[in-house]
Amino acid sequence: MVRKIIHIDMDAFYASVEQRDNPSYRSLPLVVGGSPTQRGVVAAASYEARRYGIHSAMSSRVAIKKCPSLIFVRPRFEVYRAVSEQIHEVFARYTDLIEPVALDEAYLDVTQNKQNIAYASTIAKLIRGAIFKETGLTASAGISMNKFLAKMASGTNKPNGMTVILPENAEAFVKALPIEKFHGIGKVTAAKMHSLLIKNGADLKQLSQQYLIQHFGKAGEYYYKIARAQDDRPVQANRIRKSIGAETSFAQDLSDRESILLELQEIARTLKQRVDKHQASGRTITLKIKFSDYKQITRSKTLLVAINDLETIELYAVQLLESVDFNSQSIRLLGLSLSNLDNDNNAIPIQLPLFELFPTPNEMS
Repeated sequence: MVRKIIHIDMDAFYASVEQRDNPSYRSLPLVVGGSPTQRGVVAAASYEARRYGIHSAMSSRVAIKKCPSLIFVRPRFEVYRAVSEQIHEVFARYTDLIEPVALDEAYLDVTQNKQNIAYASTIAKLIRGAIFKETGLTASAGISMNKFLAKMASGTNKPNGMTVILPENAEAFVKALPIEKFHGIGKVTAAKMHSLLIKNGADLKQLSQQYLIQHFGKAGEYYYKIARAQDDRPVQANRIRKSIGAETSFAQDLSDRESILLELQEIARTLKQRVDKHQASGRTITLKIKFSDYKQITRSKTLLVAINDLETIELYAVQLLESVDFNSQSIRLLGLSLSNLDNDNNAIPIQLPLFELFPTPNEMS
């Protein structure tokens, strides 16, 4: 049976929510993110801002130079999460096979759907209409026989568009696709492919799987398949979360121990809140540090049992911090995460014995 996959991608989601909630922002260049005076970063840009070449992950200082009238809005993630839940309620009217990719993006398998609608394109149209009616926001949709093609389709007619790639047109679509447009091929890989004279899907399809693995490692197998419009990955409802984390970038670099410890404790509390939200615990705790020169390091410790209590998280966080040789460097970012998660909602937190809380230095990884 040929699958029917829909990829829904909200249009400039964070920025669109801010423009919806504040009419004075509408039709103006706006970004969600940190202010330029505090070394912020753009988290999302409205379509008006994108016309100036502004995009997510861009430095706010660079963004304001491109558009001096740019509006900066601090993110309101609790609002974005609430809107995302509304959108997922719309999805659930048609299928339970929903794989969230982010707050603003998801795959839906509607091969067999709750309302017995024959065409996936009809379902996508109904979903987009309901989202606009109930949230005031627009969404783009891609429809095809697998996740890769659905993802590619949703980006071809944005904003507020819908594209269908039929099975009989799939290989022709991929052949004509520029290599830098392929989902899963970033800037560095695209540059390497260009150096190997791979400029589009047709060029990619000419190469053997062995050649692609030789030049791109394990990813070569994936490239070989998508060049042929093949993608057998299922839509995974309730996809297992691999890690839970929290981090903070500082407006001014931290150098004194007291300030660093206070910030680390605050990050630990945020991590604890997120762990509780997901009713999880984890066996590996990781500390992330980015120095003022942008060098980044991590330190981690894997335990015999899963933890999720604040006291233990803080103890390990401090211990990992103490293992770092700072060499008088100041810190611009701190982060903590738990991985090797136990998502059993009935799991009982285990208080570790004192000797486990304070392992010897050679146990650090």
